[in-house]
Amino acid sequence: MARTTRRIVLAAPATGLPTPATFRLEEAALPALQDGAALVRTIYCSVDPGVRSRLSGGASYAAPLRVGETIDGFCVGEVIESASARVAVGDRVALGGGWAEHVVFPGRGYIQKIPHDRLPLSTWIGALGVPGMTAWFGLKRVAALKEGERVLTTSAAGPVGATAGQIAKAMGASRVVGVASGPEKAAWLRDAGFDAVIDYQTTDDLAGALKAASPDGYDVLFDNVGNAMIDSALPLMRMGGRIVISGQVADYNTPPEARPGLRNTAHFIAQRLRMEGLVVFDDLRGFAAAQEELGALIEAGAVKTREVRVRGLEAAPQAFIDLFADHAAFGRRIVEVGPEQ
Repeated sequence: MARTTRRIVLAAPATGLPTPATFRLEEAALPALQDGAALVRTIYCSVDPGVRSRLSGGASYAAPLRVGETIDGFCVGEVIESASARVAVGDRVALGGGWAEHVVFPGRGYIQKIPHDRLPLSTWIGALGVPGMTAWFGLKRVAALKEGERVLTTSAAGPVGATAGQIAKAMGASRVVGVASGPEKAAWLRDAGFDAVIDYQTTDDLAGALKAASPDGYDVLFDNVGNAMIDSALPLMRMGGRIVISGQVADYNTPPEARPGLRNTAHFIAQRLRMEGLVVFDDLRGFAAAQEELGALIEAGAVKTREVRVRGLEAAPQAFIDLFADHAAFGRRIVEVGPEQ
């Protein structure tokens, strides 16, 4: 096979909303495999809003990307060469490899063999990948959700928020409310089992709408949006409430000095609240068991999934930009890089 591949790299650090000029498609040589490594042909890769924090060089839980480095992302693909005892040629795997037609697994880090084909292959970078695992461990470990509790999830039509709301219902939450935008998203979320959906774009009183959707308040806030949303919900948190910080999609393209702060912090004292951030790879050892349970819920129809697909590696930059600019489309953004065969 040819020892080159195509990849998309950072062309220039982003200021505000990324543009096509932020990215560059280039051809790169593939190295010879070292002991323990494997070469994977990418079939699907994801575009993830959390990557935005790595494009500007600011503080994040992951190091900023340097100009010329491959844009980060998760992939599913087929092993086509292996010097690793962990995977063999022909295995279907999920791994963190970025936007590239081929990925070299270096012998350490995250790689997972796909254990069955009962669900679409792309599910393993969607509901059974980082978005689904973020929802799962955010509710199970961070929030320690109990049966009968009331849950609010923001960016509820996104892959994390939608999965979190449905998992909460499966865990016995008495009420699940989502915040999203637009009637199509609201209809899909209600079909997925949400008790109420608030369209934040059409309400001029978000706090009032949150109160009306759950008059008894909320035990758990699963936030994917940012400080302004959290601040609106704080007065509505019930005694002993927990706030899971999963993402900050409303703030990623805003300079740190211009991002809103929290004003309603007195409620942390009065309601004995706890707020905790989540990086899902802290729970990596629990992925397999969680994927088995969540996969069963998906197969049974108790958790619904939705994707937005684009074709070809060169489509990845615009698909990423659309995460922040196209508010009509919703679902896990998947790039079809190569054939499944």
